[in-house]
Amino acid sequence: MSTPNVEAMKLDDLNCWRIRHGQAELLVAQQGAQILSYQLAGQPPLIWLNDEAVFNTGKSIRAGVPVCWPWFGNLARNPQSVQAMRSSQEPATAHGFVRAMDWELAGIETEGETLKVEFALPYPDGGFPGWRHEVDLKLSIRLDEQLHIGLTSHNRGNSSVTISQALHSYFAVSDVRTVHIEGLDGLNYIETLDDWKTVKQIGDLQFTDETDRIYLDTPQTLSIVDPAWERRIELRSSGSRSAVIWNPWVERAAAFSDMADDGWQRMLCIETANVMDDVVVLAPGSSHTLGVSIASKPL
Repeated sequence: MSTPNVEAMKLDDLNCWRIRHGQAELLVAQQGAQILSYQLAGQPPLIWLNDEAVFNTGKSIRAGVPVCWPWFGNLARNPQSVQAMRSSQEPATAHGFVRAMDWELAGIETEGETLKVEFALPYPDGGFPGWRHEVDLKLSIRLDEQLHIGLTSHNRGNSSVTISQALHSYFAVSDVRTVHIEGLDGLNYIETLDDWKTVKQIGDLQFTDETDRIYLDTPQTLSIVDPAWERRIELRSSGSRSAVIWNPWVERAAAFSDMADDGWQRMLCIETANVMDDVVVLAPGSSHTLGVSIASKPL
């Protein structure tokens, strides 16, 4: 296996690294420790970059794999145990605060035929604003034939901490209207677009309109089947029993300043998550890793 090719670069304001290893090319930003794209040689991208994404300091990036932590989405929609962790009276930003912070690149190294990249967001002096719990955060990326992402929270404080979180993965698809997701049949999901009702999934999930669903008690493996690109994107999760599936469709996408009006056609979010009754309680001294492995397989 050749030595990884690591190129430091900037996208507008943001420090990034382009990493080539074997057949894989990975683009990752220091802000948010955010994977921006992932592609295998000769194939369409697996992780969607979004050609209208904005790379400004302190602004979350609508692309790749944002890290949502220590709460997911609207804090007020989280369980009370997650809301109680925050001490500020200021409005809470959606999806927590770490996706707009600079992380430290803790290392890039090869181990056999595997490349390992690690980012750390240590507990800052004085704590996170409005969130004073002593929790260290690490994001590990491993590249072999697949992309493996792990988000580890370690509670080094003296009291328990409750978090919700997600790896908010944007997947590249040929056309969201012609793909489907396998592995959801029979699951209950929360339909956030219809008063947060609980509904049962019948069959595979296909896309005909704006979609924003929280699936509960999810299996370890979900797959995006993309006939036009003759591939299956297989996701294997760990440390998670919930998933959020999102596509903004026509009207929502048109309202975004950082997405092309037709950008919704080329992406699909399956967010490996710990949300609703799947929140994580970190006892003092304990750690939890939320993980997903992403593989491209021919149909």
